[in-house]
Amino acid sequence: MSDIDINKLRRLDGGLLLVFRELIRTRRASQAADRLGLSQPAISHALNRLRDLFEDPLFVRRPHGFEPTRRAEELAPKIEAIIELSDQALSREPGFDPSTSRRRFRFVAPEFVAALIGADLILQLKAKAPGVQFAIGHWDEDAALGALRRGEIDFALGRFGASRPGFVVEPLFEDRYCVAARADHPQLKGAISEAQWREIGHIFAWWASETAQDPPVSEIEPVVQLAWVPHWLTALVLASSTDGLVTCPRRLAERHAAKLGLQVLDMPFPPNRIAVSLMRRTGVRDAGTDWFLDRVREAVEG
Repeated sequence: MSDIDINKLRRLDGGLLLVFRELIRTRRASQAADRLGLSQPAISHALNRLRDLFEDPLFVRRPHGFEPTRRAEELAPKIEAIIELSDQALSREPGFDPSTSRRRFRFVAPEFVAALIGADLILQLKAKAPGVQFAIGHWDEDAALGALRRGEIDFALGRFGASRPGFVVEPLFEDRYCVAARADHPQLKGAISEAQWREIGHIFAWWASETAQDPPVSEIEPVVQLAWVPHWLTALVLASSTDGLVTCPRRLAERHAAKLGLQVLDMPFPPNRIAVSLMRRTGVRDAGTDWFLDRVREAVEG
């Protein structure tokens, strides 16, 4: 290691890292000061030291608050990992105990994934970890990445593209599309033709986190369009009392078909694949999150 590296390490302390993290999370010096129990002048002094240390402005003042520079965005997951590892090294607490924990796990997932696993998760926690809760956000990929980078959530589930620096992505499950229609649909009795699929009329889900990586509807026209709603589960509820069709993930349709009075039909042509993945920050070890993710994997299998 060179002398200049040693000098920089000597100038870096945990307090500076915590200030950096809070500014990334809150974008406001006043909120960062409140959360850290510091004065605003102390935050400003720490920011000046950070700028000097990293040789970058890091945060630019805007009318809405501080806007991080590209360098700050690149540093954020690395600094978060350093803080997490430091906390683990200093902590004397035992590993996660689900029977006594009162932790609330936070993650994001498309609505169709939340509707698939949510009930089973609640039942598992009631039996194995009665004090544990979970909270699910519903955001697109960019928002999920930002929340994960800032440490606001424990992990993210979704239809993610290629891995990005600072994150690890692993497959969770695969699905295929199907057609759902009400059980007593006047034109459908357990099967559907391509002509029927195009002509009866569709209720579409359009929210980005639901339909990420799907081709736009213009590529499958001509097809009769009845309505657009944010989520597939909403579309299924509407289909249960109309003659509209919903092309949606098979696991979701099968999980709710009996309750909603739906029939689940094979697509009249080879269906597209749906790949759902789990995304976490690299370099962050958390026994509690590991335990909870095992419950998520069990819930997927139902």
